[in-house]
Amino acid sequence: MSLRYKTAIVGASETTEIGVLPEMSETQLHIDGAVNAMQNAGIGVDQIDGISSTMNPAILANYLGIVPKWVDNTSVGGTSFLIHVRHAAAAIASGLCETVLCAMGESGRSRVGTARRGGGQRDNSYPGQFESIYGPTGPPSLFGMGVLRFMKETGTTFEQLASVAVAQRKWSNKVPRAMFGDLITTDDVFNSRMICYPFNLFMCCLVTDAGGSLILTSAERAKDFPTTPVYVMGTGESVETPVVSQMYDMTHSAAFQTSSKKAFEESGVSHDDIDHLMVYDAFAHLPIYGLEDLGFVGRGEGGAFVEEGNTSPGGKLPMNTNGGGLSYTHSGMYGMYAIQEAVRQVRGEAAHQVEGVKTSFVQGVGGMFMAAGSLVLTNEEPHD
Repeated sequence: MSLRYKTAIVGASETTEIGVLPEMSETQLHIDGAVNAMQNAGIGVDQIDGISSTMNPAILANYLGIVPKWVDNTSVGGTSFLIHVRHAAAAIASGLCETVLCAMGESGRSRVGTARRGGGQRDNSYPGQFESIYGPTGPPSLFGMGVLRFMKETGTTFEQLASVAVAQRKWSNKVPRAMFGDLITTDDVFNSRMICYPFNLFMCCLVTDAGGSLILTSAERAKDFPTTPVYVMGTGESVETPVVSQMYDMTHSAAFQTSSKKAFEESGVSHDDIDHLMVYDAFAHLPIYGLEDLGFVGRGEGGAFVEEGNTSPGGKLPMNTNGGGLSYTHSGMYGMYAIQEAVRQVRGEAAHQVEGVKTSFVQGVGGMFMAAGSLVLTNEEPHD
């Protein structure tokens, strides 16, 4: 069953504040974003009959005072929320529920009310047993070797890697909520402290407290709400490996390719039809991988494409227009914020609005290329 134009996002909002919020627990961040999204959609909690979240849905349901007909707790890192939208669209289209709340919130910086997470040699997880014992100590070191291999094979330069951060500051510079808004140069990137070769500080994501939620319902009901409907045209999901060293090829993401191909096929649109692109950017290389793996540019062309200004304001493919995880916010799982910005652009409500956006492509990653999710969103009404 195709999900093309079966559902629409009719409510979307982030938490009232983003940044450093030690006064709010992870549960409170979930609820704050959820209430804001319901207010945006003009509905009450009594109209929600489906819930998805990486948090235990029972906590949210109990807090909200509802007994839902459908729940989803898929948790595969930062792309989980793109996959939640896909699953919610399928549930609504098949009649399992009518109106779904997709909620997230993370106390990524303040760590208030967060679940305990293992790590290092004492972690009995798959990566803990078979990868971290050999020395990598977190995402910068886990991603680093693959990036260096990618640069060697494709000829991508350090200046091109740095240009991702530079380009995204040109967007966040006009986004009041962005954590980092000052314009920077490649020299500024290289002068920021080294985190883990080849990543300088400005090539690495923020660590913040934040959250956001979405309200989805059937396309038939979309015009009953006060907001501009954002129709779900295409969806995709995939997983590859929880251990980055066991990727099929560390210079591209098989999960990216699988999920994006499905989303394009389902949407019925081509790359030329995409007006706006959001690619999860926990680190500066991810947008470059995304451009190539999604097919917007050829192998080894992503870095130059960004460096030449094609993704910057005025460029032919505006990308990460809120500043992304590098400059806007990143609480640990960035996917929800990528969707939120895509919705704002498609609605024409973004702080740094791109003129004439009709269709946006959102690409998420979970873990170190462990998982991927893809969405094609549009404001154009369904037609034959």
